[in-house]
Amino acid sequence: MNDLSPTAVADAARYFDTWVAFRQQYDRVPGIQAAVLHEDKLLLSSAHGRADVEQDTVLTPQHLFRIASHSKTFTATAVLQLVERDQLRLDDRAGRWLPFLRGTALAGVTVRELLGHGGGVVRDSGNGDYWQLAHAFPDEDRLRAILIDDGAGVLPANERFKYSNIGYSMLGMIVAAAADMPYDAFVCEHIVEKLKLENTGPEYDPDRAGDYATGYTALSYADRRIPIDHVDTAAMAAATGFFSTAEDLVHYVSAHFHGDSRLVSDASKRLMQRAEWKVEGRGGAEYGLGFGRSMIGDRLVFGHGGGYPGHLTRTSFDPTGRLAVSVLTNAIDGPAVMLAEGLIRLVNLAESASPLLEPSPVDLSRFTGRFATMWRVFDVVDLAGRLYLLDPTERDPTSEPVTLAVVDDQTLRISGGTGYAPVGETIRFEFTVDGVAQVHAFAMTAHPIDRVARAVRSRERISPGTPLLTNGGGDAPA
Repeated sequence: MNDLSPTAVADAARYFDTWVAFRQQYDRVPGIQAAVLHEDKLLLSSAHGRADVEQDTVLTPQHLFRIASHSKTFTATAVLQLVERDQLRLDDRAGRWLPFLRGTALAGVTVRELLGHGGGVVRDSGNGDYWQLAHAFPDEDRLRAILIDDGAGVLPANERFKYSNIGYSMLGMIVAAAADMPYDAFVCEHIVEKLKLENTGPEYDPDRAGDYATGYTALSYADRRIPIDHVDTAAMAAATGFFSTAEDLVHYVSAHFHGDSRLVSDASKRLMQRAEWKVEGRGGAEYGLGFGRSMIGDRLVFGHGGGYPGHLTRTSFDPTGRLAVSVLTNAIDGPAVMLAEGLIRLVNLAESASPLLEPSPVDLSRFTGRFATMWRVFDVVDLAGRLYLLDPTERDPTSEPVTLAVVDDQTLRISGGTGYAPVGETIRFEFTVDGVAQVHAFAMTAHPIDRVARAVRSRERISPGTPLLTNGGGDAPA
């Protein structure tokens, strides 16, 4: 699946933005920032919701998010840059670059093992409550103490995939030693500035404090969210310190597309993107050198997520199809992974759409939109010239797509779907000069969702004979 149709990707991105907007409200997430890039064209850079709820600050595509473990991809890229310069080798042992480790369990762990999370290193030390802001993230002295501790080497190297923030913090120290300059200076010069990423950096920048989206707690343990202050990640920046925007991130991962030599060669990309480990308990997920790998449908996708106190983020890309998506949320439980995967699935669905032998004589856009009854919400979507009915409340709206065929300029027929779909039945639209007034589907009358939302806000109760909305589309009498 290499040569993606520009039309299919553009249609998928267009609908994706409306789905992100829906999920921001549906999942009660303060804000979601999203971007989609195909080839060298930015198709989407948008934001929905609030950067700060208490201040009622509208989120924009320029607000900064802490992207946490995305930092590992920058660190891995820096390592391969040094390898290409013959300043570092993947089979170098940590003790060569970090002499204080000599005589410890971690001295013999190799750079490759650290990159692939195969070094058996403790994940976050014995006291990781810095993730809850109980105390500061480790500085370099504290990180050295953690690494020297007898418990830092939890498992023998190469026993299994064992994710480690401490291991990637070690890599930050190794990059600094091999480059003979501070880690943050190296990644800024050789990655951030090289790609002209104006809204990306390796650690919290207090001079830009007003540009950051405020982070929030989860709804899993309370009925409201409260804000979380930003914190410097100190010596763990190589594992989790970076900030960025969705737009910057899709431009960044585009440098990992095949054929792009701005950061590293294709040979280095093949090393980074090759599977080092199966990730146990995650289906077919794998991990390379700094990037995760997974199949979404028939598409091999790479990327990384990030969980920072108050932010949850995900960026994914297909290097052969030259497609990238990034979703940043300012809540610990934000649906970043679900949404990023959703864009890939939408592209897959659009790519699989069987084009009509002849273009429809009816403009398909007249039917598209988001509609609701008291029972359900559904979207009519045009993907590469084929109409689908999708459910935006599903985690994967493409899992049970209902195909629609044009009968005339007011009628669609349900031409395919699951056994529970009313296949063969029609969907009838009524229009005004302003667009769709109502839709007769699934034996009920649906309306554009904004009208249904207004009706709910104006009503206290629904009773027999006084429905939420009249068939005329206005609010029913109270």
